[in-house]
Order: sequence, then structure tokens, then C-alpha cells
Amino acid sequence: MAVKKILVVDNEQYIREVTKICLQTTAKWQVVTASSGTEGVQKAETEKPDAILLDVMMPDMDGITTFKYLQENSTTQQIPVILLTAKVQNADRNRYKDLGIKAAIAKPFSPLTLAQEISEVLGWA
Repeated sequence: MAVKKILVVDNEQYIREVTKICLQTTAKWQVVTASSGTEGVQKAETEKPDAILLDVMMPDMDGITTFKYLQENSTTQQIPVILLTAKVQNADRNRYKDLGIKAAIAKPFSPLTLAQEISEVLGWA
């Protein structure tokens, strides 16, 4: 199987670093990071990742707005997006699903099981 490339978009450096290390270590995936929604959209276009992990609450452009920009771009609209968020009430999950977001993974997440959760959501398992 080809190595998967994941784009992690989160304004918190610690979250980007932990996510990158755990996905590289546990799944041997290539991980690219972005610190803002704007940078995330740009990197999604140039890097063409297999999936995007996207923080919901970011300054300037939040995760939902970032997702909408990704959906409006023919280069990025087919990339599956999984939200990393502290907000995972059932109403939020339903709203995210209606938008076309694949899933929402709660923060804090388990670094040991994150790659498995992503694989299951995207049918890579």
C-alpha cells in the first residue's frame, strides 16, 4: 500500500507536533502541517494529501470556513476532511456530517489510537 499523506491544520504548535509524531510513528504516514486555515488551503492545493485533519477553533479563519474554501476548490474538494475539535456534541456531529465532513475526533485525542481512528473513518483499515 502506498504511504498516506496527511495534512494537519491547527493553530496550536503543540497539537501539530504531537499529531505529526504520532502519525509518523504509529502508521508511517507522511505528515504535512499548516498553522492556519489560509495556509491549510494553500498546502492542500500543492501537497494533495490523502486526508486533512482540521482544527475547528482557529483565529482568522475557523475550521468550518476553511472546509468551505476546500470544497469550493476543484483541486481540494475530493480530499476527505476529519475535524479535530473539543466540540463533539451530537448536534455538532450531525451538522458536520451534513456539511460533508467525514468525522470529528475529540480533543484531547489518544496519540496511540489516532491513526487507527483515521483509518477506520476513511476505510483504510
